Amino acid sequence: MPIHLPPLSRRRFLAGLGSSIVLPAFTRAATTGADDALIAILNDTHIGEKQPLDSAIPAHLRDTVNYLLELPQPPAAVLINGDLALRDGQPGDYVKFLGLIRPLREAGLSVHLTLGNHDEREIFLDAYRKTIPSAPLHSGRYNGIVETKHANFFLLDSLKKTMIAQGDLGQQQRDWLTKELDARTSKPAIIVAHHNPRLGGDPLHFPGGLEDSEALWQIIAPRKHVKAYIHGHIHHWSLAAHQDIHIINTLATSYVADPTKSTTGWTMARLSERSIELTLHTHSADHPWNGERKTLGWRV
Repeated sequence: MPIHLPPLSRRRFLAGLGSSIVLPAFTRAATTGADDALIAILNDTHIGEKQPLDSAIPAHLRDTVNYLLELPQPPAAVLINGDLALRDGQPGDYVKFLGLIRPLREAGLSVHLTLGNHDEREIFLDAYRKTIPSAPLHSGRYNGIVETKHANFFLLDSLKKTMIAQGDLGQQQRDWLTKELDARTSKPAIIVAHHNPRLGGDPLHFPGGLEDSEALWQIIAPRKHVKAYIHGHIHHWSLAAHQDIHIINTLATSYVADPTKSTTGWTMARLSERSIELTLHTHSADHPWNGERKTLGWRV
């Protein structure tokens, strides 16, 4: 469920449309005055109300925010791809989360959120309405499009049920995606959702992934302008592909299950007409992944 947070300096908000009744899509442009090729990708922030602000998980998010604020030119968009809350989406979790990312909006950045399986849709919306009372939010699933110079990002709502690992998109959201992809063929399309697909990658994680992955690929594989699928959920970093569509599993901001195999951080993506360059930033400055860079060419 993408929620588009405009810069606070603009004092305005337009909600992402395209719910379970398939309303028209909402399209959000990139941050004004930004590096139009640069996108920041965060996921699995897992902020909890009772976490001390100096404890690891909120400190990781704060460090990431500070990095983005210190860039000489801001990214065109900041995507935070699900599992915003610690466990089951309590009101205080979202109040703290929105407070931690508030400096991004105060600095003029547009921030785009999706929800994951540790979020609770209605509780988040209630906290969000309190933050921006004029926001015209709706019930049901939401999706949206973030347009940048070199690609369009299609943000999907894969939250099936809170505290249920599996996700899905549903027929109506898939129909929406089909329509919007066909209306935007002039630029590469990148799909963004919290859950990993049950295709490509490591089959170990398939049981907790997107249940309608096959149905989704039937839509995106024949549409050659779809180049990549970005997800979180696994708290790891990996690259895979299925039918020549890149599957990009991005670093979790919060924590990992096994620090000997993975670490926390965020991803900076630099786009061109023909590729995406991914640079890893880890919270541990001496981690071997810190600064790792991968360039993925687009299929033709």
